[in-house]
Amino acid sequence: MSKLRVYQLAKELEVPSKRIIDLLKDIGCEVKNHMSVVDNEAVQRIRYQLTGKGDPPDSYIDEASTKTATTKKTTEKEKTAPVRTKRTSTPKGTSSSEKKTQQKKGQDNVKKGKNSTQKTVSADQPSSIKKSKPKRKKRIDKKEKKARREAQLQKQQERLENTVFLEGRVTVGELANKLDVSASEIIAKLIGLGVMAAINQAIDLDIAKMLAEEYGYNVEIKEDKLEAELVEAAEDREEDLQPRSPVVTVLGHVDHGKTSLLDAIRKANVTAQEAGGITQHIGAYQANYQGKKIVFLDTPGHEAFTAMRARGAQVTDIAVVVVAADDGVMPQTVEAINHVKAANVPIIIAINKIDRENANPDRVRQQLTEHGLVPEEWGGDTIMVEVSALKKIGLDNLMEMILLLAEMAELKANPNKPALGTVVEAKLDKGRGVVATVLVQDGTLRTGDSVICGTVYGRVRAMADDKGKRIKKAGPATPVEILGLSDVPEAGDELQAVADDKMARQIAEKRAEKRRETELNKTPKISLDDLFSQIQQGEVKELNIIIKADVQGSVQALRESLLKLSSDEVRIQVIHEGVGAVAESDVMLASASNALIIGFNIRPDANARKMAEKENVEIRLYRVIYEALEDVEAAMKGMLAPQFKEVVLGQAEVRQLFKVSRLGTIAGSYVTEGKITRNAEVRVIRDGVVIHEGKMDTLKRFKDDVREVVAGYECGILLEKFHDFKEGDIIEAYAMQQVQPA
Repeated sequence: MSKLRVYQLAKELEVPSKRIIDLLKDIGCEVKNHMSVVDNEAVQRIRYQLTGKGDPPDSYIDEASTKTATTKKTTEKEKTAPVRTKRTSTPKGTSSSEKKTQQKKGQDNVKKGKNSTQKTVSADQPSSIKKSKPKRKKRIDKKEKKARREAQLQKQQERLENTVFLEGRVTVGELANKLDVSASEIIAKLIGLGVMAAINQAIDLDIAKMLAEEYGYNVEIKEDKLEAELVEAAEDREEDLQPRSPVVTVLGHVDHGKTSLLDAIRKANVTAQEAGGITQHIGAYQANYQGKKIVFLDTPGHEAFTAMRARGAQVTDIAVVVVAADDGVMPQTVEAINHVKAANVPIIIAINKIDRENANPDRVRQQLTEHGLVPEEWGGDTIMVEVSALKKIGLDNLMEMILLLAEMAELKANPNKPALGTVVEAKLDKGRGVVATVLVQDGTLRTGDSVICGTVYGRVRAMADDKGKRIKKAGPATPVEILGLSDVPEAGDELQAVADDKMARQIAEKRAEKRRETELNKTPKISLDDLFSQIQQGEVKELNIIIKADVQGSVQALRESLLKLSSDEVRIQVIHEGVGAVAESDVMLASASNALIIGFNIRPDANARKMAEKENVEIRLYRVIYEALEDVEAAMKGMLAPQFKEVVLGQAEVRQLFKVSRLGTIAGSYVTEGKITRNAEVRVIRDGVVIHEGKMDTLKRFKDDVREVVAGYECGILLEKFHDFKEGDIIEAYAMQQVQPA
């Protein structure tokens, strides 16, 4: 084993070099400075002394045993010494008064001379006085503790210097500063990973962590304290939980009678308020049956509202799928069943319209078995109830089944805590501002509470129930309309009550910033296939659309449905979407980007209409969603490049050639089928192979120019830029006709 220097040993034991030098001098090993060499035995001894680990050296054991033996002997002498001095130190002739004087002098010497007591052991001194060495040991222990503490602080400082802290978001420039490298170097490494980002663009935390570790740094990701505080929630105690009302979502195909069924239950008429009698929004209602409350969510059945049906299935306790007895299982019925199965929610099938003459409930049951729903009367576990919303037949049976399932589920919630809910729908009202329909799922929401939902925050200024009545608080499983939010929230966002406005605003602003960065950083990774397709996309036409609607859910439904209409030739791009009337800013954006404005259940204001006329911007207004989709599809077809189909007009056989010096070769031909027209495109076919395609110069019958020659007649044909005819060639006339795109 090679000898160590003092500084190397100090670094290994994490103590200052001066401390090692002092310890070496104490054991008799003379060293001059931190560069002095220490022999192996001294190293082993210092290691054992400071850490207590490993085997002590032999010299250390021998010395310790010698000290122990010496200490024992000294102790024995101390015990016997006072007796000997009493007997031998005083002569026989000495009186007792003189003995007392000598003892007193000895005690005085002990009190006065401390140095003498440490160097020499007097027989007259008691054993309790000799305690100088333990004091020295204590002083060494303090130094040692201080040295270790200093070493730990130094180690912690080094670890902090080698650690990179990442929080929430980090730009390329910030990461470069933290890693002490140039931004261009980080950008080059990102390109190697397939990520395109500029110096001020935020990158994913996982990628930033990977780069930091590549440079040899430790990475610690700081959690957002506000978000952690928001998420942290204590578990509810069993005694705090109270029974709550069930939340029932009604799903099914369009025009199968979902809203009519709810109207019959609530004794209201919502269908009359919807355009075309078709539900365009998601609605939350409350009904009473046998003294118990039931919350109903009504979802649209049109195919465009897939997202709304999915949201309804996510927040519900029981799902009622309505199927018309005369229509059977339809595409949106299957979709609704799939949503409910994905949400793992109990399902009840309501077979509606049984009062119709052509109603066939058994056929509906048979169709439902194909999708894994077997009725109870057939040995399955799916509850199926026959009802008629119009005649109000079977409604009591349906409500009893709902309450039965709710009772089996044992639905409970804690009303004595801050509210937690889901935004079912949101809109911008001209008089009231932002209005959000919220289903409170847990806790109690009160007027004046500070709330946050997604990137939107606010204070609840007013609350109203499903009938429009003002209320002060809403407990679990209560649908309410709230006022006071800063902006229109996204449908499906989680609403949570927080301590104060400041906290809500800070969290909302951070979330909004993250969302903006996410949208800005949607840069696809580079690959050769994508690169080629992006080059080809230069030929693709775009139809820019601005969507404005009355509620957020309709905006989402329209956007998703319109994007599905995109084809290889025409790509639909939604450049802006919002809730509320068409404003002047929307018209200006449409004018700058050559876009079409689609308004759903809204009207443009007067200034926007005037500006649209001035800027020649088209505003299309609709109340039924599929009318908007049909019009956009028609507009897309108009943008498509015209498609042509070849139509063969006729064929003529070359039977004789006539050479004219100033014109060329005229083919004397006989029309075998169809007709040959002068304006048609022609091709010359020889032995089944096309040898020329071009245009006809002259078509004559005898000496007269004619426009067409029909089958069974002879004619003379002169082509442009082709004279190499042979007898037996076939001249085929054809035309390209434009085909309407499908």
